[in-house]
Amino acid sequence: MSVRRIDVGPRMSQIVIHGNTVYLAGQTGEGATVAEQTRDILATIDALLAKAGTDKSKILQAIIWLSDMATFDEMNKEWEAWIPEGHTPARATGEAKLAAPKYLVEIIITAAL
Repeated sequence: MSVRRIDVGPRMSQIVIHGNTVYLAGQTGEGATVAEQTRDILATIDALLAKAGTDKSKILQAIIWLSDMATFDEMNKEWEAWIPEGHTPARATGEAKLAAPKYLVEIIITAAL
C-alpha cells in the first residue's frame, strides 16, 4: 500500500494517508481560552480532513491533550457542538505539558477515507 503525505514539513506532515486511513498531526489552536483554542483546532481539522478527501463524520479516533484537566468540560462543550450526532469516534483525553505554555489543547485525529 502506498503512503501519501500532504503539507510536508521538515519535522512532520500535517496529513498522512495510508490505504483508507487518514492520520492528522496533533493540532493546536489560537485563542486565550480552552474554548477558543478548541474551536480553532476543530476548524483546522475540518480543513485538513477536506484536503485529505474525508470529513468529521468519518473520524475513527481522537486523542485530546489538555494542559489542565480542570478545563475538560469547557473543551467538551465545543467538541459536542462540533461532532456529528451518531458519529462519535473512539476517544481519550488526558492531561499533558504541551509544546509551549500558550497551548491549552492539542487534538490528534485518525479518520477513514
